[in-house]
Amino acid sequence: MVSTLLTPRGRARQAVTGGHWACGGTAPTRILDWGHPRVRSVVRSIGMAAQEGEEPAAKVAALRRVHRWISEEVRPVYSVEEARPVSQVLRLGRGSCSQRMAVLEAVARAWGVPSRVRGLVVDGAFWYPRFPRLRRLVPGQVVLAWPEFSVNGALGADLAAAPWLPVSELFAGVGEPPGWASGGFTNAGPETLFEALSRTSVNWDGATACPASDGSCDLSAYLLTDLGHFDSRDELFAQHGQTLWPGEIPGRARPGPTSGRTLVGLGQVRIGSGMLR
Repeated sequence: MVSTLLTPRGRARQAVTGGHWACGGTAPTRILDWGHPRVRSVVRSIGMAAQEGEEPAAKVAALRRVHRWISEEVRPVYSVEEARPVSQVLRLGRGSCSQRMAVLEAVARAWGVPSRVRGLVVDGAFWYPRFPRLRRLVPGQVVLAWPEFSVNGALGADLAAAPWLPVSELFAGVGEPPGWASGGFTNAGPETLFEALSRTSVNWDGATACPASDGSCDLSAYLLTDLGHFDSRDELFAQHGQTLWPGEIPGRARPGPTSGRTLVGLGQVRIGSGMLR
């Protein structure tokens, strides 16, 4: 079931394509620059990670702790500058959902927990309920880097075939927190997609059964294209860019991530305020 609040009317969902596979890893990247002193300081302040050889549950619990720290310390804004390094996001103390997920990935990699991303091309209409008066500033399509983590200790070539934990399942089964089975994410209030992960289901594939009373956990109507998996968000954005405007095709080479019309030159939108900053 798909929430009528979130389902675009009058448009059939395009076929999902993809198939790129990836092993991920723990190495720092330009975006996931966990070797930067600012990032390493944050890693120390969050505390010790689960040690190598410990049960996957211990690593998942550590990642949940990181998510909570980010929710408290990095305030949400709307931005399409998703290639910003994690060290800069921490310096600013604010970031988009994707930038905050990058912080989660960077800390995971610093702890030795491999990560990779799934590339999702999401309809810009997904953000309309949040910014009803600013629709003209929202890209037609957004390339979303959806993190996945390997918590079972697999290494090297074994990572590709090993089970991966999507960020949407990071809090699954945690004592069934309030809202996990109902009151799904609507993208219309102060809560962002990043915060929602800790209390409700987020499903891009339409495969998870949603409560009959509330189907807003199923966001599959907004998934236009599945680009497959990538070793890092750096690789995803290098191949497909960050935002797409009407008429553009995923994967087409473009001059650069800040070329053309983006929100970078227009400032950022503070989540919950409805105003540009």
